[in-house]
Amino acid sequence: MDFQPTEDQRDLRAGVRELLARRYGREALRAAVDGGAVDGGAVDGGAVVDRELWRELGEAGFFALRLPEAEGGVGLGLPEAVLVFEEAGRALLPGPLVATHLAAGVVPGAAAGTTVVTAFDLGDHGGGPLVAYLGESDAVLGAPALRPGDGSAARVRSADPLTPLYRVAAPADGAAAASAEYRGESEHREEGALLTAALQLGSALRTVELAVRYAKDREQFGQPIGAFQAVKHLCARMLVRAEVARAAVYAAAVTAYTGGTAEIAAAKLLADEAAVRNARDCLQVHGGMGFTWEADVHLHLKRAWVRAEQWRTAAEAEEQLARALLEEALGEAAE
Repeated sequence: MDFQPTEDQRDLRAGVRELLARRYGREALRAAVDGGAVDGGAVDGGAVVDRELWRELGEAGFFALRLPEAEGGVGLGLPEAVLVFEEAGRALLPGPLVATHLAAGVVPGAAAGTTVVTAFDLGDHGGGPLVAYLGESDAVLGAPALRPGDGSAARVRSADPLTPLYRVAAPADGAAAASAEYRGESEHREEGALLTAALQLGSALRTVELAVRYAKDREQFGQPIGAFQAVKHLCARMLVRAEVARAAVYAAAVTAYTGGTAEIAAAKLLADEAAVRNARDCLQVHGGMGFTWEADVHLHLKRAWVRAEQWRTAAEAEEQLARALLEEALGEAAE
């Protein structure tokens, strides 16, 4: 059996990469970071989400990718969505991409990219649930009573300069129930976790590219630093993590609708680890340069930290995997 992407899937991925390179390349990324970052990392002003780009993504079918053609969608499946979100993660495209994609067909305008939708995917870290991009969104998935900008949420400091966070302070309007639903047994939770894992995978693969490129260009003692064994080992470990995560994410996308919840948990766990640890190793390869604001490496690390808390944390994934293994062992023992 061939588990490689088909020609159509490769063309889809290439098309999305081309679109993002044209519309959200490094210059656009740096402009967003340098133009909106204040207070040492918090973003102000609501310019993080490029509405014009959001609509262009909608026109390209990014959000309606899995809607049936009869409903105006593209009619593809989770494997194709994973490839598309991998490219978005590679480009560090900001915004509630997963929530808006999940809201297609549910929230008017989400599929077309004319409505930006966020979700309760970060849980309650004390004092109320956190919501990313609340001030930049038009709706909250699963919480129609909560209106962005109505004063029911307060801005909090975010590690990622392009992921503004808000703490909802008015749970009486359904925020608490929505948060529990989307962090609990919501039908969207598995898909949200898998698509977030795909974003993490894209970032992990990109940091491998950044590290290898820098190791080839940067010279020390008369030769590229990539010639030194310690640097080779760092880059090799990064590649292994990324490829293991890629295999897990792709496999989970294929098995998601055939009892693959444990596979999704494993994919999220491995992709989170690959994104965070690869970004850290990429910093090491870059040396002191990697810790500067001008380098892009820290942006991958900060985004990976936030995504690791979305939809399913490492602790939650480990618990789910442990339950699945226990149930399997008990089943075998009963036989």
